[in-house]
Amino acid sequence: MALKIQPLSDRVLVEPQEAETKTASGLFIPDSAKEKPQQGKVVAVGKGKKDHDMTVKVGDKVLYGKYSGSELKLDGKDYLIMREDDILAII
Repeated sequence: MALKIQPLSDRVLVEPQEAETKTASGLFIPDSAKEKPQQGKVVAVGKGKKDHDMTVKVGDKVLYGKYSGSELKLDGKDYLIMREDDILAII
């Protein structure tokens, strides 16, 4: 199913990776102690600015800042929309 959203300018729509629910030793992490994910998958990309071409593309796995982007809920799923500058690396 294709998303019905197209980011504008240099913005990117990212689907955050699920937070870890269990530690390496097998202990379950309660919701209140889970870390906010900092990795995700790019699902839509804007066209860029006149003097700036987009580096990331749909399908890239990216690393972004802990407090980057604005949270968005579409079709029951959580997404983040952020500027490409908020993305730290392509993994």
